[in-house]
Amino acid sequence: MRDSRAALRYAKAILNLAKDSNIETKVNDDMLLVASTIAENHDLEVMLKSPIIKAKAKQNVLNSLFENKVNELTLGVFHLLVDNKRLDILYPVAKQYTIIYDYLKNIEIAKVTTAVPITKELEDQVLAKILKLTGHDASIENQVNPAILGGFILRVGDLQYDASISNHLNKLKKEFDNSHYIPKI
Repeated sequence: MRDSRAALRYAKAILNLAKDSNIETKVNDDMLLVASTIAENHDLEVMLKSPIIKAKAKQNVLNSLFENKVNELTLGVFHLLVDNKRLDILYPVAKQYTIIYDYLKNIEIAKVTTAVPITKELEDQVLAKILKLTGHDASIENQVNPAILGGFILRVGDLQYDASISNHLNKLKKEFDNSHYIPKI
């Protein structure tokens, strides 16, 4: 709980600095990259949380990973967290930054559940449809669930649209169960 509060405070401070320099979108892209890199690499996450590894070694690893890929402000965040002995909360800081950035920019998160990972062109079509339906931009979070067989389930805020094959099959099953068909003998 304490770490999530601290992460939120750091994220708000970073966003304010980024807004002052008019680079909040670039920093958001950096934070998405940092969060996804840490999430995809378990060894990196363990290294960041390890009390045995020196803070400067952790900072050197982060600098070598992200040196030419992120903004100077993001590199400064690494340095700040090292100085404050809080490098273990880098992942929550990055996640919190993207959450408050999306809120600031009025960007909603659309959760799309599909049987297979979605392609770039399908993602673009879904984003256009969300913009048309809600009037807001959205970022897509794709969840793969083979149990839906095909189609997709779209959740944006309170709205849910279920166009999955399993849903259609369930509707057909209910129709057949409720049918009062009496065959002629």
